Amino acid sequence: MSRTETPAASPPPRHNPWLIAIVVALAAFMEILDTSIANVALPYIAGNLGVSNDESTWVLTSYLVSNAVILPISGWLAGAIGRKRFFMACISSFTLSSVLCGIAPSLGFLLLFRVLQGLGGGGLQPMAQAILADTFPPQQRGLAFALYGITAIMAPAVGPTLGGWITYNYSWRWIFFINVPVGLLALFLIQRLIEDPAYLVRLKSAGLKIDYIGIALLTLGVGALQIMLDRGQQDDWFQSHFILMLAILAGIGLLSLFIWEWFAGNPIVDVHLFRNFNFLGANAMMFLLGAVLFSSLVMMPLFLQTLMGYTAELAGLVLSVGALVLLVEMPLVGKLTSMIQARYIIAFGWLCLSLAMFHTTTQLSLLLDFGSATRVSLVQRLGMGFLFVPITLAAYVGIPQEKSNMVAGLVNFMRNIGSSVGTSMVTTLIARRAQYHQTVLVSNASPQNPTFVNAVNGLSSYLTQSGLSPDVAQRQAHASLYRVAQNQAATLAFIDTYWILGIISAIMFFLSFALRKNDPRQAGGATAA
Repeated sequence: MSRTETPAASPPPRHNPWLIAIVVALAAFMEILDTSIANVALPYIAGNLGVSNDESTWVLTSYLVSNAVILPISGWLAGAIGRKRFFMACISSFTLSSVLCGIAPSLGFLLLFRVLQGLGGGGLQPMAQAILADTFPPQQRGLAFALYGITAIMAPAVGPTLGGWITYNYSWRWIFFINVPVGLLALFLIQRLIEDPAYLVRLKSAGLKIDYIGIALLTLGVGALQIMLDRGQQDDWFQSHFILMLAILAGIGLLSLFIWEWFAGNPIVDVHLFRNFNFLGANAMMFLLGAVLFSSLVMMPLFLQTLMGYTAELAGLVLSVGALVLLVEMPLVGKLTSMIQARYIIAFGWLCLSLAMFHTTTQLSLLLDFGSATRVSLVQRLGMGFLFVPITLAAYVGIPQEKSNMVAGLVNFMRNIGSSVGTSMVTTLIARRAQYHQTVLVSNASPQNPTFVNAVNGLSSYLTQSGLSPDVAQRQAHASLYRVAQNQAATLAFIDTYWILGIISAIMFFLSFALRKNDPRQAGGATAA
């Protein structure tokens, strides 16, 4: 956009804005937590309901699909029926469906209730962010988004630990029941504290015109994409006709959605926002932040559990300790946004994150202890703390205030899809690179390799002295060395994947400077780049 567009200031809220911020962040935290808290409970759900582990994974997929469909249209829904009414409807639906999930008698009912829970939860994140954007003046938005950022980054980190503890000590059903008191409290406080701004009242009075074709295309494209990402590695990607069909449907659905919404008179997704280069760049960075964030949240626990023998709770504790640094860092970053241009803070964050990923490649080994793993996680969180708040602020630069709900919905949608892409990417990379490294390592295990022969003979001699027959000792020696090769190959695969994440972060460091300048004293204002 060639001219400056500074959003008009909203009248100050009647209640303390920080109390409002805490309430909406609480609702968002409840929803974000639910995306990760159920992961560790899947084996218990499968056993209790008498289904296979493969079938139980649909508990996650069903939630993610319905959640992803609602996110990009939450701005339209808020404008159509009122943001406060929509926000409260989302919390009510999420809370009620949580109760139903907790009492589900079979997998079929649980999947149905998870879909309803995802539909309710999909509007919580963007509405919380939009309410913060309208409640605080531009110069204070950084601090407000910092509070929201703590929930968005910490919830996925503490989710596995909390979910494992609840499931182990009580029942998997309580991971859903704990949402009930939080949801009821949030409903009561939102009814008392939140009001719709004047521009939303005007939008709502304009009447409700439903874009049925847009909703259908969105459901088809996003639903197919989310299922493909969630099931791709498990079904060997495009070797599966099911995954190939989903990829085709996702491509056709999303491309048709973009074209249709571009010319639609009342679009459910305002794709014209992407003409604003800053909005486009901020969404791309939020997508990659979601990918890198969730990749790191998946990789470290996976490494500790599969190769180091950690329990789910102990592996989750490594992430939780690392996430505590955000409690101190995020408010400081929010304060910095009122003094330093957002793009410079973003560049610093990507640089720190890139260095953290490269540092991780030097620390990762089969000798990694709990303290070292915790320090690695802490270093990774340091960089992420400098990204979420300024990227969110950058998305609003040059955007009119009446588009705040749509901006929040799209930004959160991009982060969530990025998290799905990142999770699928790292699990695939680890599996493929482990196969490659295992092939290389095993190729050296031949009778022509004196090092291998000496290792086999030495281990066989030790086992023979322990009482085994020579033949059994020889077989066990080969089996032990093969397991060592597998573990080493897996470790090298994790290192390769961290290298790739580091390179992606380094590229983003340079692209950060292409974002438009903003006046730090007026977080929503922009000047020409």
